[in-house]
Amino acid sequence: MWKTVLRRVVIMIPQLFVLSLLVFILAKFMPGDPFTGLITPETDPARIEELRERAGLNDPWYMQYARWVGNLVQGDLGTSYRFKQPVEDIIGEKGLNTLWLSLLSVILLYLIAIPLGMLAGRYNNSKLDKAIVLYSFISYAIPTFVLALLFLFLFGYTLHWFPTIGSVDVSAVPGSFDWYWSKIYHLILPAITFAILGTTGVIQYLRSEIIDAKSLDYVRTARSKGIPMKKVYSKHIFRNSLLPIAAFLGFTITGLLGGSIFIETIFGYPGMGQLFITSILSRDYSVITALVMLYGFLTLLGSLLSDIIMSIVDPRIRIE
Repeated sequence: MWKTVLRRVVIMIPQLFVLSLLVFILAKFMPGDPFTGLITPETDPARIEELRERAGLNDPWYMQYARWVGNLVQGDLGTSYRFKQPVEDIIGEKGLNTLWLSLLSVILLYLIAIPLGMLAGRYNNSKLDKAIVLYSFISYAIPTFVLALLFLFLFGYTLHWFPTIGSVDVSAVPGSFDWYWSKIYHLILPAITFAILGTTGVIQYLRSEIIDAKSLDYVRTARSKGIPMKKVYSKHIFRNSLLPIAAFLGFTITGLLGGSIFIETIFGYPGMGQLFITSILSRDYSVITALVMLYGFLTLLGSLLSDIIMSIVDPRIRIE
């Protein structure tokens, strides 16, 4: 299996090269440049042109691309035109916030979705099943920004249960217990919103798999041998029903690591999604290209993780 994993990693190299070329060219097609926002009636055009020349924006595109790829290979993602800081430092800070948000969101997502999917599949066509299916339809149909605004208004501004902006209380001392608790406290509401919106697919897949598995031969054989239904569900049906969910687990994890533009913007949470949208608005090309490259890498990594997880969940499946 590990030989195949290594081969897949090697194949990712040309894929990332093609992605980098597309990202760079599309970034160049964006109107304006990082210095466009500095232009005012009082601005000296010669000064703007001097900044562009110093940044290398007047060089041919292939020279700019070669310079960018060379720096990228060395771990240098450039300097943010907006924050005046190395891009890797900015992404590292925002990415850490998104990492904790994603981790809590994944945990809550499966804590909610797996029990509901199992109950809906085991007691299909019952009132409980219909209630769970109704919940799934509502969570699938409701737009992200609508649910986020609703939760923010209800639990943030009306009930005052959770903070409405930021990732930590500014008065908390870094490294103290209050600081860590404040970080968790700021995560809860956006993580719950994120998790609820992602439960539909898991519930429906698990429900369908359990309903189909109940009529299979191995389940009927186990029941004819007198094995308790609780054990049949936990040892046989549930394990086999997890396969479709495991197939998407890698994509779920890496997708959440990319952050959510709507969730992070509405809750004022300083993560990767919020950084991406603010970078686009300010035409911060160095940050935009680095983030898109990161998202592309996470997508390829998610595919590999899903295959590995599938082989772990089902020993009959091996990556060869």
